Amino acid sequence: MTVLIPFAGLSPVPWKNGGGSTIEIAIGPPDAGFDDFDWRVSLATISEDGAFSQFPGVDRTLALVDGHGLTLQIDGEPTLISDAEPVIAFDGASEVQARLNRGPTLDFNVMSRSERCWHQFGRRRLSGDSTFVARAEVTVLFLAEGDSLQLASDDERIGLVRYDAVILDQGTVWSLEAGQATIFIVDVHYYSEDDDAEMYD
Repeated sequence: MTVLIPFAGLSPVPWKNGGGSTIEIAIGPPDAGFDDFDWRVSLATISEDGAFSQFPGVDRTLALVDGHGLTLQIDGEPTLISDAEPVIAFDGASEVQARLNRGPTLDFNVMSRSERCWHQFGRRRLSGDSTFVARAEVTVLFLAEGDSLQLASDDERIGLVRYDAVILDQGTVWSLEAGQATIFIVDVHYYSEDDDAEMYD
């Protein structure tokens, strides 16, 4: 079932380590918390230097949405996140310290629990009309830049404004209509019983 997630209806919650706040966009299962989710997609405003929460057993991707970027010290290794290199993937168990470059940043976060599932992150610029097919068991599309985006399938039409998201049905073909926009795409794949069997062969 297609699920529209309006940004205007979301509320911030404290970080796991209490050092800031995050706005949860979507989580699986829907009633999961910080310690038992399979996957989680969120937005966070980083307004001061400090440490990230640690999530052992979780794979993470962070993408810059707004602001001048930041430098992450990941297990002691510095990485610059900026418009030129806006995306980084890292282990949730890593010790991460954030240092802002010039003011607060808004960041898009994806987490998946490695023993249950894995995620792919994509960033796509739109201009005019295009086509999109949701191919994963869970696909989250997020409007990172642009005033609006129209999605249409054979059965429904959905309108998004900036920072809205939508969870799309697997296999559905969508037409996308936007002037100038950037979307983030998160695909979550669950391991099957066959995958588990291959691990122990």
